[in-house]
Amino acid sequence: MIKYDLKCGEGHAFEAWFRDSAAYECQAAAGEVACPDCGDRTVAKRPMAPAVARADRAAARNRAALATVLRELHTVRDQVERTCDYVGDRFAEEARRMHYGEAERHNIYGEANESEAKALADEGIEVGRIPWLPRPN
Repeated sequence: MIKYDLKCGEGHAFEAWFRDSAAYECQAAAGEVACPDCGDRTVAKRPMAPAVARADRAAARNRAALATVLRELHTVRDQVERTCDYVGDRFAEEARRMHYGEAERHNIYGEANESEAKALADEGIEVGRIPWLPRPN
């Protein structure tokens, strides 16, 4: 779709939407484009500036969105560290012990590599993975 600023022979300015520039040209040549004020079918395009998103605005929006995501990930990390026990590289072992009733269930966090995480999932042990961001200086 394309929007054109138009002007009729009587001087009235208006805008209209067309499928593409060829559709405008075809309709205008056939006299199918009329002024909404006076009905004049002598219509011409007025000079207009296209609405193009500026790269600096898009970059600023991206930076703001990234900052929001990073803040939320740091908030998640803070919550996990406050409410869970850190078990380090024994995470998979501790998760299994709780799953099979060998240890009391409680919230834990730690490290597990890809194969350990897959093995836990294959055993039906639900775990979550969170991108762990380093603390800012």
